[in-house]
Amino acid sequence: MKTFDILASQDVLEKTKEALTKNGFLPEVVATGEEALARIKELIPSGVSVMNGSSRTLDEIGFITYLKEGSHGWNNLHANIVAEKDPAKQALLRQQSVFSEYFLSSVHALTENGELVIASNSGSQLPSLSFTSPNLILVVGTQKITSNLDEAMTRLKEYVFPLEDARMKEVGMGGSFISKLLVLNREPSFMGRKAHILLVKEKLGF
Repeated sequence: MKTFDILASQDVLEKTKEALTKNGFLPEVVATGEEALARIKELIPSGVSVMNGSSRTLDEIGFITYLKEGSHGWNNLHANIVAEKDPAKQALLRQQSVFSEYFLSSVHALTENGELVIASNSGSQLPSLSFTSPNLILVVGTQKITSNLDEAMTRLKEYVFPLEDARMKEVGMGGSFISKLLVLNREPSFMGRKAHILLVKEKLGF
């Protein structure tokens, strides 16, 4: 089986960045997770609503800790959901969160052709990624870059999923499933959205 945890070469990185740009995304290359977090702080203005998907990458770069600290001036929708104890009200807040002004997450694979692959069990983050949030920020360690979509699916099923399944079992959640799958081929300009892709030259996430 191919090793899927090796950082992309500079040539592959440049090719991927060019393809992402051609497909309507806004890619940037940063050296470290620390630089990625600094860039996120620059991209998100004070006063806007922010939601994030479950992501080891966001945790590893320090974004989740920064978000919880509350000094950012953003409307942290995830915190609002967790704070609500009434199940019906909490469910409503989850539904409303798909309209966040900024949505942050990562991907499970990114092809050299500029295609982004995201798998989900619940599907809760998919509306924001595909349509509802006008601003996306996806942080991607460059070990996730694959040569094509077939290889991206192999990475997801044979490399990412076993690791995520084991992690979920370790925390008592009974494992994981690839219940829903999203492929972002391009971001059409008529949508008026901004999809920032921060390519980090560090191994982040699975």
